[in-house]
Amino acid sequence: MGKRLNKVYEGLDREKTHTLDEAVSLIKGAAGVKFDETIEIALNLGVDPRHADQMVRGSVNLPNGTGKTLRVAVFAKGDKADEATSAGADVVGADDLAEKVQAGQIDFDRVIATPDMMPVVGRLGRILGPRGLMPNPKLGTVTADVAAAVEAAKGGQVQFRVEKAGIVHAGIGKASFEADKLVENARAFVEAIGRAKPTGAKGTYFKRAHLSSTMGPGIKLDVASLTAGASAQAAE
Repeated sequence: MGKRLNKVYEGLDREKTHTLDEAVSLIKGAAGVKFDETIEIALNLGVDPRHADQMVRGSVNLPNGTGKTLRVAVFAKGDKADEATSAGADVVGADDLAEKVQAGQIDFDRVIATPDMMPVVGRLGRILGPRGLMPNPKLGTVTADVAAAVEAAKGGQVQFRVEKAGIVHAGIGKASFEADKLVENARAFVEAIGRAKPTGAKGTYFKRAHLSSTMGPGIKLDVASLTAGASAQAAE
């Protein structure tokens, strides 16, 4: 570790668990680089995503946004294309947009499509899929209401998908955010994971949790206090 990170770790008990408020305070206090670091939460879940009935996937609108500006591309025609443009989409098109994607011109972070455009978008699966950009009805990115989808993406919506090791994570804001805003975002994310509990999940659903920043240490979170509300929702 470099001198800056060594200094951050001094006096920090990496095995101790903290409440969310304590962890946010520690993370914000450790942020000392020249850019505005992203604060990320990671949850280790009691699922095996190799089984279809244990997949955890969805999206959630963070109440205070993410601090990141997403570039949004929309596959749509006619009036729907006009709606997407009016809502703030950065790139709008149909077959012409598909040609750009095939040519490697992928300068966007989220892809939305109207249902009638999915035959065109489907041919781009090998390009968009590995980048996590393929539109999906479960995520609200295949929809006739393109304006609402664009506004959600621009307004702080984050998508999540559990990884092979059972870990799901997301950026919940920037180090410059006020502490209470980060706490609100973190709780909204955890509650969304609770609502997304799959039918095949057995035993303990929320196993471990950490909070970290782009260049800072990982802080262990007290899972019981973090997930109290989310666990109740998941059990319903």
